[in-house]
Amino acid sequence: FEDGLGVWFGEDGTPGSATYHKIDHAVFVPADADFGGCLEIEKSNSTERLRYSGKTPIQAETYIRVTARLKCITGNLPAVRIAGYAARSNGSSVSTVTQSGPSIALKRYGDIFEVSAIVGPGLRDGVDMVWGSEPDYGHFGLDLTGANGGIIRIDDLTIEDVTYLFHHDMLNTVDIRDYGALANQDIDNYDAFVSADRAAKGRSLLVPTGQFTIKRGLSLSSRVMFQGTLAMPDDAPLVLTNAYEYQNYVDAFGSEELALKKAIQALFNNSEYDSLDLGGKSVALSAPLDVHASVANRDDHLQRRVIKNGQIYSTGDINWETDTWTSRATYSASDPRKLSDVSAIASIAVGSLVEGQGVGREVYVTSVNTQAKQLTLSEDLFDADGTQNFTFRRFKYLLDFSGFEKISKLTLQNIEFQCNSSASAVMMAKTGYLFHVKDC
Repeated sequence: FEDGLGVWFGEDGTPGSATYHKIDHAVFVPADADFGGCLEIEKSNSTERLRYSGKTPIQAETYIRVTARLKCITGNLPAVRIAGYAARSNGSSVSTVTQSGPSIALKRYGDIFEVSAIVGPGLRDGVDMVWGSEPDYGHFGLDLTGANGGIIRIDDLTIEDVTYLFHHDMLNTVDIRDYGALANQDIDNYDAFVSADRAAKGRSLLVPTGQFTIKRGLSLSSRVMFQGTLAMPDDAPLVLTNAYEYQNYVDAFGSEELALKKAIQALFNNSEYDSLDLGGKSVALSAPLDVHASVANRDDHLQRRVIKNGQIYSTGDINWETDTWTSRATYSASDPRKLSDVSAIASIAVGSLVEGQGVGREVYVTSVNTQAKQLTLSEDLFDADGTQNFTFRRFKYLLDFSGFEKISKLTLQNIEFQCNSSASAVMMAKTGYLFHVKDC
């Protein structure tokens, strides 16, 4: 304060705010017994603000502590808190962040009280004002609250870098919270993850405890340590280009079943790798895994892909029950792989087993044309001319590829499928070539 009160503002610290050298209820005291040079204020407003006009930079992975020492000389005893104005580079306010720290009450005259707050980008233990990645700088100081009329003396404020307090967490890692990530289901943390990944430069990303929402597909080039989990839409891939391991997806989503869906989704949505190694893990499925729905964004895939080394088994009963329909339809030997005028055709699924008079073994529905009321069959019928009732049974498969129009060069290798008398193992795509089931 001895350098002049013209750089100390009584509002938010921005240009145009009233400075303390023009405020009549404040004065510089050159020789206080405890503080030496200090600022004396008579509290005259419901919230008496003091802000330094200098711009303190707010940087990723950096934490600062603002500290003030003060005492009440006479009059009403107020409360005090560290406060700041969060600003973008153009000076506009980032009003959505916390702009004040914890408050303490001055309880006795003449006693020195110290108040402090830590400001930083991430929600970490001990951080009082979490500012995320949007602010570029701050104007810091303090607020006096409570009853008016007290005479308060304030020692020089200290603003210091205390990033070292968090170094035990940060060694060789980048904490996503330092780039604005918050474990809040209403916040899309995509930008925070991307920024942290760009800054990592060989370090690992740390996803701390909590569930972090990402509302679109995300690709990360850094290795990731998951203490917390991710919540993502079903159609949003998580691509871990340098950490594509099934266990990482289990850690990311907290569920073996969801992890398998997301790992397969990434396998079909990235060219960096061609194999998903389950690493000897056993994966329990509570319902059929619709691979086409999991991949979500394509109807065919023609590049080599391998899923290998694990066990996949069914659990529960209801989701594995066979769907059965009976419909009346017409068959003609002149069009030997078609059923026409099929009643209730919208209920019949591709992949259904067909049963009826003159139907051979292992005849399945390969396509459904609801508009024309026609079904295409995998084989000719041998003695079914005319109109009759047919039964259609759709079994449930651990891995169901039937939603794809075409799958080629896919290998399932060294996988034990445990169907537990309720499920079937694999339903292939409608067409394709070199679908290889090896050592399963």
